[in-house]
Amino acid sequence: MNNNKSIIAGLFAASMMLASCGDDFLEVKNPTGEPLEEYYTTDEHLNEALTSAYAPLHWPDWDNQAYNDLTVDAEILGDDFWPGGASNTDNEHWHKLFNFEASGNYTLATLWGDFYSGIKRCNDCIKYCSWGGGTERNRSSFEMQARLLRVYYYNILWHYYGNVPFYLENLTIPYTAPQLQADEIYAQLLPELEDIIASKVLPMRWDAANAGRVSQAMAYMLYAEMVMYQKDTARYPQALNFMKEIIASSDYNLMADYAALWEESGEWCQESIFEINYNDDQGQRDWGAAALNAGGSVLPTLISPNSWPGGDGWDAGMDGWGFLPVRLETYNMFAEGDVRRDATIWDVRGVEYTERYQDTHLWLKKYRPQTANCQDNPGSKNLNYNNNKRIYRYAETLLNAAELILATGGSSSEALGYLNQVRNRAGLEGYDECNMDNIINERHMEFCGEGKRYFDLVRTDRAATTLVPDNYGYRTNSWTPSKKHIPLAQSELDADPTLVQNNY
Repeated sequence: MNNNKSIIAGLFAASMMLASCGDDFLEVKNPTGEPLEEYYTTDEHLNEALTSAYAPLHWPDWDNQAYNDLTVDAEILGDDFWPGGASNTDNEHWHKLFNFEASGNYTLATLWGDFYSGIKRCNDCIKYCSWGGGTERNRSSFEMQARLLRVYYYNILWHYYGNVPFYLENLTIPYTAPQLQADEIYAQLLPELEDIIASKVLPMRWDAANAGRVSQAMAYMLYAEMVMYQKDTARYPQALNFMKEIIASSDYNLMADYAALWEESGEWCQESIFEINYNDDQGQRDWGAAALNAGGSVLPTLISPNSWPGGDGWDAGMDGWGFLPVRLETYNMFAEGDVRRDATIWDVRGVEYTERYQDTHLWLKKYRPQTANCQDNPGSKNLNYNNNKRIYRYAETLLNAAELILATGGSSSEALGYLNQVRNRAGLEGYDECNMDNIINERHMEFCGEGKRYFDLVRTDRAATTLVPDNYGYRTNSWTPSKKHIPLAQSELDADPTLVQNNY
């Protein structure tokens, strides 16, 4: 709901005073001029530092340098969408990644700066909290939120790049840190995440006024995601306990109507564990203005038809750029009667508009543009849709639990029950058996277009047999294990000669 977005969007103006974009993020300037030790002595000012640490969650879709929305980044690596755009040189790095021919010059270069900025801001907030200002209760909460955000930012860098510099205290000249191997990054992050969870400082769910803050349930989901991706079987029982704790609580449940999840009214519903808030009516993003300003999302513009004639809730003259068209095979993979198909895929076959590269007239409906979702913005509506990005949902809790029970030799009937709760909500009869094929199939349908498919294929060793050349001549190369970690940007290698490029 719109009033839930204020915890992040409404505080961005203050947070932007703490650090700016570019190289300036390495320096913190106090907005009032007095020493930092004197400024960060109140709950209000500590919360400003924390809000600044949240801000980079919003940057990847457009950060003044590149469009790298995490949904698009992940889905073009998978098997459900085409990169699209005006041509195969439009956002060429996406097309290179899609065909597994990326390089230091064609990679997700800006994610590095976006999330290291986030890590730096988290470190700042943690340091300010250590000075003892504000009330003990709020200071403890701010610190744990910043620590959890820091793990989340590293988790994204770990997923994509694998071998990255790691530090928990901000750097000094020459601003370099040792580059750890992916397994070493994991070994550093999991004890940190376990310590955050064990503190029990964060609530299982925040109240509506604070929706947008990371929670204990979000930490549980992040924990399960990381240990399952790492195949850390020793931690599977603990991950399962966390999933069961969410299930046993009264804080989360499946929404009866799957399609309603993707409406504005479905934001922060009973199924939502973590979302990234976007707001149109307070949006400050505009062409010629800092893209890192607070506001809405450009994702609906990126993934919609060009020169839309009007209709279906989107006015004529609204602009779409034609990225991430849905493959016809993706539309056809849904069983008859699966309500997720029409909630996931916006089928505009028969509508005339300007077709772009790889256009199928099928688009991702979960984040499709609607005039109502940007009408309150006084500036560029293309950049300021209010569609929240869903990160973790209760449906994933259930499917995680089913998979972890299976992996730990638990009750097959219990695992089947969790699996079929998700399947039955989709309007389908339940499976007779809970096995990995059925779980991965259900995750495929349930989370199509949510950036999870590619990583599911990698962690379950299905990528090499699934991500292969297609029949259209678009993807001509196959995924291999060396493609698990994408190349580091050449600009980062040039800036720090100690960095070692991934063997891609």
